Amino acid sequence: MKIGLDIMGGDYAPKATVLGAIAAYKVLTADQKLVLIGDKDQAVSILQENNFSPDHFDFVHTTEVIGMGEHPTKAIVQKTDSSISVGFKLLKEGAIDAFSSAGNSGAMLVGAMFSVKSIPGILRPAIASFVPKLEGGLGILIDVGANADCKPEYLLQFGVLGSLFVQHVYGLANPRVALINIGEEEEKGNLLSIAAWQLMKESKLINFTGNVEGRDLFGDHADVFVCDGFTGNVILKLAESFYVVTLKRKLKDEFFDRFNYEQYGGSPILGINAPVVVGHGISNPEAIKNMVLLSKNMIESGLTDKIKLAFQ
Repeated sequence: MKIGLDIMGGDYAPKATVLGAIAAYKVLTADQKLVLIGDKDQAVSILQENNFSPDHFDFVHTTEVIGMGEHPTKAIVQKTDSSISVGFKLLKEGAIDAFSSAGNSGAMLVGAMFSVKSIPGILRPAIASFVPKLEGGLGILIDVGANADCKPEYLLQFGVLGSLFVQHVYGLANPRVALINIGEEEEKGNLLSIAAWQLMKESKLINFTGNVEGRDLFGDHADVFVCDGFTGNVILKLAESFYVVTLKRKLKDEFFDRFNYEQYGGSPILGINAPVVVGHGISNPEAIKNMVLLSKNMIESGLTDKIKLAFQ
């Protein structure tokens, strides 16, 4: 197994990413190799400062970096020797089995679409994020930003993608899928949610349990919460703020501690032909380590092949 990691992506790269790679190496087995993609000289220097042998990793040296504020499509096309562009080239060629980065999320999405591309039958890939439940365990919210404007059939596919992810990566049989709405009744919502409800109800591909409201997100109402990317991104950013607020107010609460992005590492892009994980821009070494481990879990589960089978 070869897991590709962009060491130049993120606000605190390359130091945070290289230290995260060290932490991940200590958890991975001997047959699970990390491939560090970026400025090799900087990486080796950080490793030596921490008395860690560079021989533990494979390196692919690159000379360019896509900044967090750059236009995703232009950057991918123009910066062909950037760590993100090269990472996707390696993924497409099969030189690595998964690719993750805490860099420009737009460039990660564009790079995925340009290189490994969508699985046949997938109308729009989606980004999933983790939702802590009050009683313990996790659900996922999908889409959280890849598709601001959606059609009803996209939402149905998001439900299928999220269901397959929860089932195969986290081992939850027959996960419950719910549609985020402004009311529980089937006639509630805008034109998109009303039409999506009907499609999801009739589908045999998911265990659809109906509509849920925003207040239901952290309860045990479902395992997969489906919405368009605009709504999902608003929910995600609001939820992330809960953890920050508890820190600022000096409140210690186990549940809100679980909103800390570090625990989850990143968000998987589902519906493409290889495992890709997008990390938070402010990722620290702990988050980078968990991003790598999520990539490993996606490879081991054979998720991509299982999605292909479902959409044949």
